[in-house]
Amino acid sequence: MPQILIKLIEHLQADDAGMPELAALIAKDAAMTSKILTVANSSAYHRNVRTVGLEQSLVSLGTDMIKTLVISESVFQTFNSFPHSGSTDLRGFWKGSLTTAVIARDVARQMDYPHVEEAYLAGLLHNVGRLALLATAPKEYAFNFTARDDEDLCAVEQRTLQITHSEAGAWLIERWNLDSFLADSVLYHHEPVTRLEAAHPLIRIVRLAHLLCCHEDQEQAILEAARLCNLDGEILEQITRNAARQVEKSANYLGIDLAGADDIVAPVAFAPPPVDPVQQRLSEEVRNIMLVSEMGQTFARQNGEAGLLESITRSARILFDFETAVVLLENPTGHALHGMPTGEHQRLAEFVIPLNKGGVVAQCALERKLTYVSREGQAHNVAEEQLFRILGSESMVLLPLVANQRCLGVLVGAVPSWQMPLLQKRERFLHSFGTQAAASLETAMSERGHAKRQIAHVAEEYREASRRVVHEVNNPLSIIKNYLSVLDSKLARREPVVGEMSILNEEIDRVGQLINGLADLQPTEVSRTTDVGKVVDDVLRLFRATDFVPASVQIVVRMQEEPAEIDGDADLLKQILVNLIKNAVEALGDGGKIEISNRGHVNRERKLYLELVVSDTGPGLSAEVLANLFSPVRSSKEGAHHGLGLSIVHSLVKKMQGLITCRSGKTGTTFEILLPAKGSNSQVAGVQTRVMDSA
Repeated sequence: MPQILIKLIEHLQADDAGMPELAALIAKDAAMTSKILTVANSSAYHRNVRTVGLEQSLVSLGTDMIKTLVISESVFQTFNSFPHSGSTDLRGFWKGSLTTAVIARDVARQMDYPHVEEAYLAGLLHNVGRLALLATAPKEYAFNFTARDDEDLCAVEQRTLQITHSEAGAWLIERWNLDSFLADSVLYHHEPVTRLEAAHPLIRIVRLAHLLCCHEDQEQAILEAARLCNLDGEILEQITRNAARQVEKSANYLGIDLAGADDIVAPVAFAPPPVDPVQQRLSEEVRNIMLVSEMGQTFARQNGEAGLLESITRSARILFDFETAVVLLENPTGHALHGMPTGEHQRLAEFVIPLNKGGVVAQCALERKLTYVSREGQAHNVAEEQLFRILGSESMVLLPLVANQRCLGVLVGAVPSWQMPLLQKRERFLHSFGTQAAASLETAMSERGHAKRQIAHVAEEYREASRRVVHEVNNPLSIIKNYLSVLDSKLARREPVVGEMSILNEEIDRVGQLINGLADLQPTEVSRTTDVGKVVDDVLRLFRATDFVPASVQIVVRMQEEPAEIDGDADLLKQILVNLIKNAVEALGDGGKIEISNRGHVNRERKLYLELVVSDTGPGLSAEVLANLFSPVRSSKEGAHHGLGLSIVHSLVKKMQGLITCRSGKTGTTFEILLPAKGSNSQVAGVQTRVMDSA
């Protein structure tokens, strides 16, 4: 509906609105302004001087003519753009509408009805439902569009389309949210006069105007309608006589050709030729499949469960003409339905319907059965009464959302009672829509569960990383603690402590790096070259300077001069060696030997490694311990984080893209570590590239 017409209706309903406000309103619409100027300068109004401005034109035309022109032009602009209106001869339709409008306005004046322009608009729109039906069902309704507007036509419409043009017109006008009885006057313009005794004046006015326009032969009905409007026969005759002249005048001003309009009106309504029921059913099923398929694609494009629920309720309102729609989802325990807040229904967040307390909503979910509920004539529990109040409706459709034999919830649609029979004829479509919505909802819930599992997995990874960091931090902290005691004794003897301070700084930095590692569970790999011999010397210096290695334990180092470099981080290798040497020292409680050796290059699976070996002459490991060696298990040592050391060693070696194996027996334990030799990663990549190029 054009905004100018809505504003005009508001203007007409305001008691204090005058010409300046009306002029300001018209000036906003260029087409309307042009129409006013054209009529004002026509031969009927043209005086000696041409009226150029809008205000002069308005004064020239007068308030009544201005309102008539604006209302009529707005309505014609709106409804002439309806689908199929361009291919249909509308002259007869508009002549009947204009005639009813003019008569309604004159009747309103005779009755002293305060809003005569509203009466004119009601008469003009009283048959707009016929245009709506033509636009919606052109094949089915084309037979009857030009038929005489009477009760026979309404019966044919109800039988073929399940809705009359009166109902369609009222439905359309109600969507404009006007503070007026316009929709009621359209809905009841075929109502028997005896039922309109106490009806609103606008309803009685339109009923009388329709009879005078379309049913001149029904004298008794006209007299009864006139009595309801307190008018006598003489006044009716005068109104009818003036109507023809005013209609012709208005049509000329509006540029509407009504010539031959009377010849295109059929005398009676007739039904279209019979339709093959099988073909009609097939056509409906194909249409439903297409609509449901489109809805499925729409649902799939939604982000998150909230967006999907909003899309489901919005689509249901459009497809089934629900006044509003909400979704009640089954809670995780399956004991209740919880309201899902959407749009204007935010209070649904606290709405709950238990499934074990009875009631039609709970029964719908438990039995998974489409249910129609009326507020009147049925007993309802408090929760259901609340639902009626929330929806503000007299009837509800309860559609269970079932996926894989499980009811996920219930879609609740609010509808007027008269619409129930129409929905019952579309049950198959309702079920198809519910199935599609439930499938999309199940997918969204599954994704939500997957997201929760991912979060739980990340949390577990973080907890595991925290335990590892705590374990690893203990190594440098032990070294720092021992060095502090060394510093204390050296400072007491006034000996230099430059070397010890340097080591302390290094270990403190290492503690910081370990803790910072918590911020990134998968830190970015940095390509570095490390001298293995230098790292081994640094580690041994740490142990020897702090007296961690007892005198009964001998550490032997066998390092080759070449090769000694690997691709890897020195700090990671340092952590590996600290853990292995610490474990070896603890295993040699009564003394023994630890040997660290570089055995040179090893080619394994076409990749070059440097083999680093840490062995001890301890009692060896049991078969059970050896089987679970690199898993984070609880050890026999005291403390909360013991048992993680070798699993950390294993993960650090993997991080360096290396391999680690362990041999253990009665003569001792040996850890063999293969670390990528310097340049091995790039060499392998180069070989792969050459192979691919040659292929």
